[in-house]
Amino acid sequence: SDYIGAFAVTTGHGLEELCKKFESEHNDYYSILAKALADRLAEAFAEYLHKIARVQWGYGVNEKLSSEDLIREKYRGIRPAPGYPACPDHTEKLTIFELINATTNTGIRLTESYAMHPASSVCGLYFAHPESKYFAVGKLGKDQILDYQARKAMPLEEIEKWLRPYLAYKA
Repeated sequence: SDYIGAFAVTTGHGLEELCKKFESEHNDYYSILAKALADRLAEAFAEYLHKIARVQWGYGVNEKLSSEDLIREKYRGIRPAPGYPACPDHTEKLTIFELINATTNTGIRLTESYAMHPASSVCGLYFAHPESKYFAVGKLGKDQILDYQARKAMPLEEIEKWLRPYLAYKA
């Protein structure tokens, strides 16, 4: 069997207010520390859910991974996220949000630029296949962009806008 899952998590609820409080007290250090901690906790939350998925999908039941093994991703499957090298198109966050009803279920919303609010939020996919590996998308040719644009049913200019750093041609 093979599985794919989607997720959205946050540890950012209340973070903005907490940081504003610290900043109003001229305590920028605590504000920076709170943001950094919330970001790390969001990643840990996503990693924990990935562990739960591996167990529930039946292939991670007997995993005995150390913290170092987890950091080095020595488990089966991957957890790519839109906006990162393996899937650079931030607009795919909307697909995930619609699929799992993320805003209703988590309180996370997408901005016009596809940033997640509150900060310290993560969304992505879980791939279970034992041969799934991370890779970086290289430069994309016009033929690839046209094919993607047709499948995504999005105006070419918008596709080029979101994938501009990856284009192998001048748009």
